[in-house]
Amino acid sequence: MKSIINSHNEWDKLKEVIVGSARQATIAAEYFNSEKIPEEIQKKLIKLTNQASPQWFLDEVNEDLDNLANILKQYGAKVHRPKEHDIKKFYSGPFWTATGNNFYNVRDLHLVIGNNVIESSSPRISRFYEASSLYDIWYNYFDAGFKWISAPKPMLPENPLSPLYIDESERKLTEEDLKHKELSSGRLEKLHKLNEKEIYFEAANTVRMGRDLLYLVSTSGNNKGAKWLQSILGEDYRVHTTDKLYRADHIDTTVMCLKPGTVLLNSKRATKATTPEIFNKWEKIWFDDVAEIPSHEINFQNDVRDVVAAELKTLGFDSIISGMCSPWVGMNFLSLDQKTVLVDKRQNKLIKLLESHKFDVITVSLRHMYTQGGGIHCATLDTVRESKLESYFN
Repeated sequence: MKSIINSHNEWDKLKEVIVGSARQATIAAEYFNSEKIPEEIQKKLIKLTNQASPQWFLDEVNEDLDNLANILKQYGAKVHRPKEHDIKKFYSGPFWTATGNNFYNVRDLHLVIGNNVIESSSPRISRFYEASSLYDIWYNYFDAGFKWISAPKPMLPENPLSPLYIDESERKLTEEDLKHKELSSGRLEKLHKLNEKEIYFEAANTVRMGRDLLYLVSTSGNNKGAKWLQSILGEDYRVHTTDKLYRADHIDTTVMCLKPGTVLLNSKRATKATTPEIFNKWEKIWFDDVAEIPSHEINFQNDVRDVVAAELKTLGFDSIISGMCSPWVGMNFLSLDQKTVLVDKRQNKLIKLLESHKFDVITVSLRHMYTQGGGIHCATLDTVRESKLESYFN
C-alpha cells in the first residue's frame, strides 16, 4: 500500500523524508540577457564550474548526505532521494540564460502542508528546473492521492534582486553583522532587495505550525508570494508575514519550532520587539552562540569560490557562489519527533541547550554546509509525519 503525503508541522513523528543529493551539483550561472551566449564563453563557464565544484568536494558532500539518509533510516523513517539529471546544460527563457545549481536543498522549493505539495516560484533563474528532480517521488505518491500545486513561474525580464547598498561603505553594521564577521573570519553577508513585480517565494521562507504559517518577507520571498500562498490555502489556514527578523534569505536559521508551545529563536535577529506576536504565549528559547565556520570552508570559499565568482562577473554572469551560508545555518536542525532533534555535531552549545530542555539530540556531520549552501533542515523534506491538522494559537 502506497503512503499518503501528510505533514502539518515541524515536530510530529517523522515517517517519510526526502534527503537531497549533490552528485550532479554545479555552480549556478545566471545571465540576464536575451542574446545567445558565444560558444567560447560556454566552454569557459564549464571549465569554471569544474574548478568551483571539484570531484573531491562533491564526493565528501554526497558521503555526508548518504550518512544523513542512513541515520534517518536507523531512526525508522523511509527515505527518498531525488532523481538527478544534468544541470550543467544551458537553458533559456525569453529574457535570460542560466545553468542549474544542485538537488541538495530539497526543502527550498517544496512546501508540504497536510496532503498538499506546493512547488514555489524562486526568484533565481538557476533554480527554474530544480524542482523536477522530485517529480518521480511525487508520481509515486500520486496514486494514493494528494494535491500537487505549482506557483506561477515568473517571467523574470530582469534580475529581481538588486544590491541593498550600492556603496557598501554606507552600510551601518548591526549586532548581527558584527557577530557574523566574528564567526566567519571577517566575511559579511551580502544584502539585496527583492522587487514586487511578480510572485516570488521559496518554500523555506515558511514555518509550518498546523493551521498557521509564518512567512518571512526577504530576498527569497516577497509580499506577492505570501498573498498567493494565502489565496491557495484558503480559510483553513492563516499566513502570517514578518519582515523584521532576517533581511537575507530563508527563515530556518532564525525560527525553529520544536514542539507545540516551544520555539527556538536566533537572538541576534529576533528580539522581544521583532518576534512575531503569534509566539507571545509560547516558551521562547533564545540562542545565537553557534560554532564558527570551519577554516577549511573559509579557505575554500576565499581561494576557490570567490575567484571563480569574480571571473564569472567579468563574463557577465551572476552566481550565488559569491556568498556563503550564514554561520547560523548551524541552527538548521530537523525535528524527528517532539522529543528528538537531529543537529550538526559541531554545535556543542546548541546541543547542551537542547538537552537542558529535555530534548534527545542525534548528531550528524555536513562538512561543507556553509559553502554548499544548506544545513540539515535545508537538505531534507518531510513528506509524512504522524500528524493531523490542528490550531496551536487562539
